[in-house]
Amino acid sequence: MSAKIVFFEGRNFQGRSYECVGDCAEIASHLRRCSSCRVESGTFMVYEGPDYAGQQHLLTRGEYPEYQTTIGFADCVRSCRHVPAHKGPFKMRIYEGADFEGQMKELTEDCGSIQDRHHMSDMQSCHVMEGHWLTFEQPNYEGRMFYLKPGKYRDLTEMSDDDVRLSSVRRITES
Repeated sequence: MSAKIVFFEGRNFQGRSYECVGDCAEIASHLRRCSSCRVESGTFMVYEGPDYAGQQHLLTRGEYPEYQTTIGFADCVRSCRHVPAHKGPFKMRIYEGADFEGQMKELTEDCGSIQDRHHMSDMQSCHVMEGHWLTFEQPNYEGRMFYLKPGKYRDLTEMSDDDVRLSSVRRITES
């Protein structure tokens, strides 16, 4: 089954709509604004800014009638990225310093507190080898989240306009 998300200009699924089955860097090229959506299948990361920038939130199958209360966005969704289902093991190496420097730990499971479990003061770079992951600003999967697909991330502080610290990591297991 393929992934599908439907965006609507107005709250509560009103107004013009746009169906998306993959990544979309600029929803404004299809709709004046996007104030609600329905995930019909798959998993999507939605972003408050164009080109996958700004606040982000993971959406699974379901209805999101307006973003202000359901996911905490101040305005509307401006871009989205499909998160492919991952069948198999998860593997990620996290590093205390940028450019893969300092203490390194390998993760295969969720980690509610990097500091408590691995005695690392911070996570500033990582190498996602298998699976798709979410990192969070605060322990216990709280605060702003950031999506990591397989690849190398030399400086995780570049994901945000401010000096973000990442404190917990969770596998994306929804499909």
